[in-house]
Amino acid sequence: MGRSGSTLIELLLGGLPGFCSVGETVHLWRRGLLENERCGCGKAFLDCGFWSEVGERAFGGWGGLDVDGVLRLKDGVDRTRFLPALLDGEWGNGAFATRGRLYVDLYHRLHGAVAEVSGARVVVDASKHASLAACLRRGYGDRMRLLHVVRDPRAVAHSWGRRVARPDASPDSREKEMARYSAGRAAVQWMTQNATLDALARRGVATLRVRYEDFVADPDREFGRIADFVGHDGPPLDLGGAGAEPTEGHAVSGNPMRFRSGPVGVRADHRWREEFAPWRRCLVEAVTAPTRGRYGY
Repeated sequence: MGRSGSTLIELLLGGLPGFCSVGETVHLWRRGLLENERCGCGKAFLDCGFWSEVGERAFGGWGGLDVDGVLRLKDGVDRTRFLPALLDGEWGNGAFATRGRLYVDLYHRLHGAVAEVSGARVVVDASKHASLAACLRRGYGDRMRLLHVVRDPRAVAHSWGRRVARPDASPDSREKEMARYSAGRAAVQWMTQNATLDALARRGVATLRVRYEDFVADPDREFGRIADFVGHDGPPLDLGGAGAEPTEGHAVSGNPMRFRSGPVGVRADHRWREEFAPWRRCLVEAVTAPTRGRYGY
């Protein structure tokens, strides 16, 4: 789930040889194509040479893609309400199955074009929708690796309640700030997203779970586990000292950290322990009680 510290891991993965990080492509269709928000390189999405070439190879140019139709297709399959159907067996037949296959084909073409343009053998997609992961496992099979980053739900809920500006927003964007959730909604989303990722692991999707708290406590060890899991066979990154410096990328949407320059250090953020209102903390604890202990919280 978002606000779990995954953006730093994503950026570090994107800096490994043979890897390309593309941010949260689940938002590319609206925020990139319709609202022309800024790419991680700093340019507007439609002015970015990397994404222009990706669009050309995947769809014959972004202008040839029916974006409204893509958004309708997304709403018809990639939603939390469809998780029971997405987790149940194969696509089968019928309208939902047809929509699902078309939707997965969009990502197959998109990710394939990213690999061609970047020369990468691994594409790192940081989309946080468990429903998208459930869709893609049907089309990608054992080629997909699922990195399940989990954080204390009280910390996650506190973060979702804070105001955070979106530096990637265009002048015409409807979303000048990152989304905000109430404590109750964040707790329900935390339960739903993590339960779905656990369900995908039980269904055979290659999965590695990483706790935020373990990562910030020993980033070298945890990132070493991650790198091994996703197939990196080169020297390990040194995340200590001055911090690692991710390469400039073309991540679309996500945490504003994408626009920082210079070395990025790994530091724990435990502000929630002092700032989170007691009644909100109690609410989150009550909602997440059935599964919180499974992750050590």
